[in-house]
Amino acid sequence: VQLVESGGGWVQPGGSLRLSCAASGFTFSRSAMSWARQAPGKGLEWVSAIYADGSTYIANAVKGRFTMSRDGHKNAIYLTMNSLRPEDTAVYYCASDGGVQGAEYRGQGTQVTVSS
Repeated sequence: VQLVESGGGWVQPGGSLRLSCAASGFTFSRSAMSWARQAPGKGLEWVSAIYADGSTYIANAVKGRFTMSRDGHKNAIYLTMNSLRPEDTAVYYCASDGGVQGAEYRGQGTQVTVSS
């Protein structure tokens, strides 16, 4: 299983970023895909998910500002982040169960910094 994130960076409050995650090594269509983040000094927070059955999850903290999408042709997921706030600053991880219930795989993470 390989998950490679890209698209992080620095942005001013109110700005936007789009994260991408390229997945390989497993059956993408049968797998749950997620975004999680970890802010400095805090634990891992699940941000958004799209499950193999099409159901979705979005954290209340980002609802209305972040949108997750999934491209089965490219084996990729995306996280479009709008109206970014300083509290969104974190390392963002792409994660998957790789099609195996209970399993968890994570990419290396991409840093998102929101500051003026």
